Amino acid sequence: MKNLKTIAIALFVAVSTIATAQTKKVDASKSTITWIGKKVTGQHNGTVALKEGSLIFKGKKLTGGNFTVDMTTLTSTDLTGEYLGKLNGHLKSEDFFGTEKFTTSKLVFKKIAAKANGVYTVTADLTIKDVTAPVTFDITVKGTTATTTFKIDRTKYGIKYGSGSFFDNLGDKTINDDFELTVSLQF
Repeated sequence: MKNLKTIAIALFVAVSTIATAQTKKVDASKSTITWIGKKVTGQHNGTVALKEGSLIFKGKKLTGGNFTVDMTTLTSTDLTGEYLGKLNGHLKSEDFFGTEKFTTSKLVFKKIAAKANGVYTVTADLTIKDVTAPVTFDITVKGTTATTTFKIDRTKYGIKYGSGSFFDNLGDKTINDDFELTVSLQF
């Protein structure tokens, strides 16, 4: 009888824990992802659209998340006309993100640690061009918004074009390995 009571209590706790977890769908149309890529002679910036995503909470505490980014929407916002077309075409080519073959990228939260009130340190698996590598960043959750800014080393995903880490004598054609993302999620 004692074992049956222990099992019943454990089952109640497990069901209660599951029941308190809430998945909140992110509104892709109201969320934004901006990027900055730097090179020796300057930088470019732009946007890419979130396709879908969700954040998971237990009470008010962030406990999970997963996101899919539509890489075909990748665009520069600092150029116009012919130069915009050239840069966008190059970014979508195999030299960079290969968006014809790799139409999406994914981010899945793996570990979350509370850092301060509403601020969490997240370690996640990021998949770009079918290559998965961990990234760590801080995310701030306030009301129905979650925001973060973090850097990604593109070479970890096989994107080595113009990288001074892999090619010599690039001079002013060298492109930084890291690019920066600023994300604002509305849920």
